[in-house]
Amino acid sequence: MSFIESNLLPNEEIAYRTKLHWFIFVPSSIAIAIGLSLIATGYAQSPSNHIFIFSGLAFIAYGTLLFIVRWIDLKTSEFGVTNKRVLIKIGFIRRHSLEIILNKIEGIGVNQGIIGRIFGFGTITVSGTGGSKEHFAQIDDPLEFRRQVQSRIES
Repeated sequence: MSFIESNLLPNEEIAYRTKLHWFIFVPSSIAIAIGLSLIATGYAQSPSNHIFIFSGLAFIAYGTLLFIVRWIDLKTSEFGVTNKRVLIKIGFIRRHSLEIILNKIEGIGVNQGIIGRIFGFGTITVSGTGGSKEHFAQIDDPLEFRRQVQSRIES
């Protein structure tokens, strides 16, 4: 059972869910690609050219580790809007969660750079009454998340 499902109140229904965007895997993919190209360059110049090969292996190891960390982030992050609240949970060992009642939300900000606009991801900022602000980066379709929250607040 997910975090959102296990924390529902009586008569509360999930209206919308989203997740982290696949773009979180791009840095690890780039590191692995650099590692493979360094190894290929090392073998093309001379099979005994160990500096390229070891550097390539280091990039591949780093990229693989980063991929595993981001995969865990993807699998342990939940973003949901119900008819009563916004529920967000990120992390497994270091958990960061937010549960805020809809009428206590002052606004949902969306920050998207050019790459985020092209690929459909961004950072949302949930502003609650009392001045609290929570930022959540690399959310899949943040504009739809904001639209869902706003439509639930109005109804």
